[in-house]
Amino acid sequence: MLRQTLALSVLALLSASLSASAQQITGAPGSPSATVTIDGSQLPPPPPPFGGVIKETAAESTPYWPARVVPPKGAPNVLLILTDDQGYGVSGTFGGVIPTPALDRIAAAGLRYTQFHSTALCSPTRAALITGRNHHEVGYGVIGELSTGYPGYDSIIGPDSASIGRILRDNGYATSWFGKDHNIPTYQYSAAGPFTQWPVGLGFEYFYGFLGGETDQWTPYLYRNTSPVYPWVGKPGYNLTTDLADDAIHHMRELNAAAPDTPFFVYYAPGGSHSPHQPTQEWIDKFHGKFDMGWEKLREEIFANQKRLGVIPPETQLTPWPDGQDAYGGAKLPRWDSLSLIQKRLYAREAEVFAGYTAYTDHEIGRVIQEVQDEGKLDNTLIIYIVGDNGTSAEGTLEGTFNQLTAYNGILTLPEVVQMLHYEDWGSHATYPHMSVAWSWAFDTPFKWTKQVASHFGGTRQGLAISWPGHIDDAGGLRSQFHHMIDVAPTILDAAGIKAPTTVDGIAQKPIEGVSMAYTFAKANGNAPSRRDTQYFEMVGNRAIYHDGWIAATTPPAAPWLLATGKLPDVETGYNWELYNIAKDYSEFDDLAAKMPDKLKQMQALFKTEAAANGVYPLDNSGFSRALTARPSATSGKTEFTYVGENIGIPVGNAPSILDRDYTITADVTIPEGGAEGMIVTLGGRFGGYGLYLLKGKPVFDYNFLDLKQTRWEGGVTGEDLFTRPLAPGKHRIVFDFKYDGPGLAKGGTGVLSVDGHELSKKTIEHTIPLLMSVDETFDVGADTRTPVDDSYDVPFRFTGAIDKLTFDLGPSQIKESDKPAIDEGMKKSDN
Repeated sequence: MLRQTLALSVLALLSASLSASAQQITGAPGSPSATVTIDGSQLPPPPPPFGGVIKETAAESTPYWPARVVPPKGAPNVLLILTDDQGYGVSGTFGGVIPTPALDRIAAAGLRYTQFHSTALCSPTRAALITGRNHHEVGYGVIGELSTGYPGYDSIIGPDSASIGRILRDNGYATSWFGKDHNIPTYQYSAAGPFTQWPVGLGFEYFYGFLGGETDQWTPYLYRNTSPVYPWVGKPGYNLTTDLADDAIHHMRELNAAAPDTPFFVYYAPGGSHSPHQPTQEWIDKFHGKFDMGWEKLREEIFANQKRLGVIPPETQLTPWPDGQDAYGGAKLPRWDSLSLIQKRLYAREAEVFAGYTAYTDHEIGRVIQEVQDEGKLDNTLIIYIVGDNGTSAEGTLEGTFNQLTAYNGILTLPEVVQMLHYEDWGSHATYPHMSVAWSWAFDTPFKWTKQVASHFGGTRQGLAISWPGHIDDAGGLRSQFHHMIDVAPTILDAAGIKAPTTVDGIAQKPIEGVSMAYTFAKANGNAPSRRDTQYFEMVGNRAIYHDGWIAATTPPAAPWLLATGKLPDVETGYNWELYNIAKDYSEFDDLAAKMPDKLKQMQALFKTEAAANGVYPLDNSGFSRALTARPSATSGKTEFTYVGENIGIPVGNAPSILDRDYTITADVTIPEGGAEGMIVTLGGRFGGYGLYLLKGKPVFDYNFLDLKQTRWEGGVTGEDLFTRPLAPGKHRIVFDFKYDGPGLAKGGTGVLSVDGHELSKKTIEHTIPLLMSVDETFDVGADTRTPVDDSYDVPFRFTGAIDKLTFDLGPSQIKESDKPAIDEGMKKSDN
């Protein structure tokens, strides 16, 4: 009797607790099959009280299992797809000339949105997408590589801004993330973590993808959860674009086999079409000759397609080609007819490779969508397919480049002969390419500007398609409501019947600023007023404010393809403003600022209000020079680094930086009987970097200046035995000492390679890499994990001796804050 009374009392308390928090249990409480749908306001939910009976023996006791948390009944699977660097005019679905049948499939089954927006740059958009909050509110006022020590710009998603992955996971979803993760602070990439900002720390239970803004698709900077992986080794023809789809499909099949009734949330974010543009050859071949008409005629073709498809209003005007008009802040792009035959051939090739990469990416996305159907889950899956995290990229310079790292380091023009040497292998493993900005402008039709430019729709207008069978009754319909990336997370929560939490891990949450788009799903609401009436935009000083059909925007003072290498005006007072009534002027064609100064002032005041409320201040229009800002890594401020034995995969942010300074590398090695060879230390690879190694037993230091010039220090120049023979068995000290010709960026210097105190080689180089030696290669001691720094060896080129001690001694940086705004004029053109 007492036992029953106690059990009933506990059950009564449990029932009261569940009722108070609106939780719902299915199945017999306490049974292994019991499930619970939680209220969700507090994550994780408080542990339920034990509902059984505990006595001294199991025979006298009653077991009670905690109920398994499940989403509300009918909650859909969610497949969230985000491509990269694709503006509004890229996809065939939104009028482009590149076929995108997977996107067509979603649009035909659901809806296309014609006024959906990004932040104009990679990681800020992605932070807004996964949190439902404006990008400055979650630390991503700019990409992580350019982060600064202010709350709106520190690249840290705080614990007060739980991601959609965390919310869904704690409500019973199986969560996973595939592809690009550009939302980890660059100084937290290493094995030391912390991992709170990695997908597994943000609520995604499985991650397979690459870190940072981009990676080589042939030898990617790839992780599974928090461990580096190298799946291309021994696999000729490997490409990450296919591998991501393979892994996502495999993971989804595992989930289906193990827990077929558990809803999944798959965030699928491939690298396409961000540089480097690297599709397989078959996809490049599909577009041979397709862009010989040039970029102006491409714009006209896209514009006509957009009108035919109805994805722009019929009265839309095509904005003029930028010929240096005041409306474009002096930006100027060449006319196709002004180019030489060689230029036309090269530029057409660039577009063919970009198109091949885009089509290839959509094809692999289509395989993931097909897997959902093959598992019989398509009818209960919400699929959100976003075309690009910003407008098409202008970072390839006016000419395009076979190696994007040249542009990132301020080299904005390359010798034509060097470019044409890569015509046949453009897009292959031998290149790291990007295309001319003139193509990028065309692929953003009908708008002005490109990626990075948050003030105009060329940087922020994205195609969007959503399907959800049984919940969207207007298959193939169009929606013109004004929406933003922050509206995706609340749309998913709305569809799942899950509320945003008020606390997570005991921490009060910032409000989700987005609004659900689910109201647009019904055909009856096709023309409903937009529930987003205000949205600010800001990126590196370019800014805009939307309100009730109007938008005010600053005129970019410099073209983004100059990468902020010139002098910029005062960020607050030196910008002109434009004004558009986009309810009537879809493409921002007719600037009304001069005609309506009072309206403009009203909009400017609204921007300041929104900026203050969202952590936008302080404004900063410096660009890639911010890469030189010191960040709080575990190695910040260190000038001496010591390693023993093999250490591979150390990220650039945790490695000794030899940029713009003196440095000495000292390697104490032991050579075994029979000799040794292999990599002692390297950072970077085929597209820029350095390596100290033994080749056939002889010391070599190679400095790869962005695949434009190789400088090798090695023995064998004096004819003495010391310099011509391999190192004898025993202990040796190899030293490379470099004196930098500073102060300033990208200066040259003189290096000396010596062994056991004897000079082997002394050489001077004219330039050094100023800002970025590698994006996706690591600092490796004792081996080379990705691409070789030169062609004299094959990776992994493991050192076959012993590295007893490797030391880097760094001199002080020879650049100052005042040096950062202007990269040396000599770097803007390479004569190598």
